Amino acid sequence: MSANPLIFVVDAGAGNLRSVQKALEHCGARVTLAAAPEALRNAAKIVLPGVGAFGDFMNRLRASGMDQALRQAWQAGAPVLGICVGMQALFEASEEMGHHQGLGWLPGRVVRFPAQQGLKVPHTGWNRLLPRRPDPLLAGLPPEAYAYFNHSYYCRAENPDHVLAVTDHGLTFASVVQRDHLFGVQFHPEKSQAVGLRILRNFVVWKA
Repeated sequence: MSANPLIFVVDAGAGNLRSVQKALEHCGARVTLAAAPEALRNAAKIVLPGVGAFGDFMNRLRASGMDQALRQAWQAGAPVLGICVGMQALFEASEEMGHHQGLGWLPGRVVRFPAQQGLKVPHTGWNRLLPRRPDPLLAGLPPEAYAYFNHSYYCRAENPDHVLAVTDHGLTFASVVQRDHLFGVQFHPEKSQAVGLRILRNFVVWKA
């Protein structure tokens, strides 16, 4: 039996699940997809990937009851990793296409990159991760760690203690967040080659 815990990847109908699953398995994890709230009842670790619009993503989580299942699992001590829109969902609200409530586990809002001359939106491609403090999730990353991004909105975190790393794109935004056993990455680790795999592997072996 593997020493690594079974990781549940939440299926909220938001794509890219197979690539996330394959990346986690490459890191030594045992992975299963969770499409129903009951699957998370005794989950040891959870990954919440998301793509597309914030409001649509949250509507799917709520319609399926997955939002409450996620909250119960996290409150019971299961580590959770949000990816891209999955990280944005950890915050209180988003301004994307109106006002939409998030899970509210981290104080802050999701806002659009401002219109600035020379600033490309969406923010797409490789960019640097600039650590703010050491953490096991970032262990072993090279000094010049680049990850792959694809987003038009960013997380404006209110508590600087929750920010593990930032990235510059016309402004400095939170690209990696952490609160106790809650983690989020704005980039796509499954598309970020060695850097992304190292972060996923760190989450796989992470212990409180």
